[in-house]
Amino acid sequence: MDIEKKLMSCLDCVREKTNFKPLVGLILGSGLGDYGRQIDARAVIEYKDIEGFPVSTVLGHEGRFIFGYVEKVPVVVMQGRVHYYEGYPMSDVVLPARLMGLMGAKALFLTNAAGGANFSFNSGDFMLIRDHISSFVPSPLIGANIESLGTRFPDMSHIYDLELCSAIRQAAAENGIHIKEGTYLQLTGPQFESPAEVRMCRALGGDALGMSTAVEAIAARHMGMRVCGISCISNLAAGMSNQPLTHEEVQETANRVSKQFTELVTKSIVKISGLL
Repeated sequence: MDIEKKLMSCLDCVREKTNFKPLVGLILGSGLGDYGRQIDARAVIEYKDIEGFPVSTVLGHEGRFIFGYVEKVPVVVMQGRVHYYEGYPMSDVVLPARLMGLMGAKALFLTNAAGGANFSFNSGDFMLIRDHISSFVPSPLIGANIESLGTRFPDMSHIYDLELCSAIRQAAAENGIHIKEGTYLQLTGPQFESPAEVRMCRALGGDALGMSTAVEAIAARHMGMRVCGISCISNLAAGMSNQPLTHEEVQETANRVSKQFTELVTKSIVKISGLL
């Protein structure tokens, strides 16, 4: 089955289960797994119940869509994302983002847990993503262009929408939440970066390093969605401290700041909705 047919098949399968039309699509990273409890849910669809849909294999990723309302804003929430390192083709990795756009979402809000490559960052900081570097992973647009989604050569001058970024800044300021800003750099994983790789990434302008997000943003922009994103800095990257890197540390940090992260995301969604 080609990419477009698979995408439309997944959409048909979702529509058989719900006709809910979201305004905002939200992809939950580590530390926001419990965000589903904040939603006035109207429908829940397990990924395994969508024919052909990729299923997350990462421990702690629930693997379902939640449809409902965040303070009266209609949203679809991806509780558990799919990563390239799990062995899926890149077209499957970005299929959920595209699917949310086809469901009706005008904006895609991306969140993740990331390693800090900027020495001014600390574990538990939040970083507004202003731009990204995706040169170390295959583009999700490689292959025949899906003309129904977007142009062959889409402009990426402002992947992260300036107005939506401003809305997140306002939400943070109004709720007394300190937020830093920077460039997110996506690598394949699943191994953490070596100290030399971290130095390289920092020299290239990367402030936060992770294994997701950038390709989803590209796919969403290609089809005309407005994109914004926040990283939770879960740890300082290799070579920046004496602490060995573990997935448990990432999860512990994300859990520690999850309450504030939840508040920031909720208030940002309300702000963003007024721009759509």
